[in-house]
Amino acid sequence: MTTPAVTKAPFGLTKAGEAVEIYTLTNANGMEARVMNYGATLVSLKVPDAKGNFDDVVLGYDSLEPYLREDNPYFGSTVGRYANRIGGARFELDGVEYQLAANNGPNHLHGGLKGFDKVIWGAEILDKVDKADSPSHHPGVGVKFWYRSPDMEEGYPGELLCQVTYILTDSNELVLYYAARTDKPTVVNLTHHSYFNLTGGKRDVLDHRLLINADRYLPVDENLIPTGEMADVTGTPFDLRTAKAIGQDIGAADEQLKRAQGYDHCWVLNRDKEGRSLQLAAEVTEPQSGRKMTVLTSEPGMQFYSGNFLDGAYTGKNGQVYNDRWALCLETQHFPDSPNKPEFPSTVLRPGQTYRTATVYKFGIADIQ
Repeated sequence: MTTPAVTKAPFGLTKAGEAVEIYTLTNANGMEARVMNYGATLVSLKVPDAKGNFDDVVLGYDSLEPYLREDNPYFGSTVGRYANRIGGARFELDGVEYQLAANNGPNHLHGGLKGFDKVIWGAEILDKVDKADSPSHHPGVGVKFWYRSPDMEEGYPGELLCQVTYILTDSNELVLYYAARTDKPTVVNLTHHSYFNLTGGKRDVLDHRLLINADRYLPVDENLIPTGEMADVTGTPFDLRTAKAIGQDIGAADEQLKRAQGYDHCWVLNRDKEGRSLQLAAEVTEPQSGRKMTVLTSEPGMQFYSGNFLDGAYTGKNGQVYNDRWALCLETQHFPDSPNKPEFPSTVLRPGQTYRTATVYKFGIADIQ
């Protein structure tokens, strides 16, 4: 057994000379998470396989410099002020139209040109998190990050004070807890953007078996913006209610898959009638290592992205080239383009309200026959 702890070390300087620090969280089982205050980013996550061997199961880099590049694809980042796409890079709130940066074709993506993934966050070490303070109700250690986004940063109204807390529990859970407050009406949709590979990055993820607890998903138009329909997954490649290999249907003759060059869609998560805050979103198992990851969330949706645009242009940790389908993202969130879709759950935050959401990535060993 290892004594749970958090340590801090320098990780480099930004181009503006700001100090970046990295925090290493270790639990009683030897599981380790490393997070830095640039982008409140998860840099590495070491978890055991069925034989007790530890591997890093998230993509990223060994040093700070590649994270500073404009083409970094959000490896491990905290994404905001609005995760995912906003169509036409604009939205209207209380009769006022707000124009955002079009950084994804005609769309606004992941908070714009300088989203929350590209700023320095304040940080506080949490040497002990009691189970009453942990969304998963399991104690652990953690780091609390905070960022004050000024009014009209990247075109968004209102000064937004937000917090993201990473908690590593002795139940092998990585818990992410978000909170935010604003002084003017605004829209908020935060998410975590790790690229997971349960082999430890040894091969692509097409053999990973994925279950998504959703009867419906959001079809997209040619610009990857939801059409507004919440489509039944029955009889489509998007039916993941029973676990199947990611590669099984990814090449199917389906217009939605063609538009996204694979999976890059938001699922409408099923919620049980008990109304528990954390409910099952997904399960991922990797047959050879035996690793299993269970995703629980309080969010209504989850974007499953199958690494469609990893093309060998990124060289990550230990010189590993990240090729096509080298990882998968499971981004718990509100729905894309919600500010322009009144039929979707609202992402509006007003003064006096507190935005709160939580997601748990729980690791274990799969019962593979």
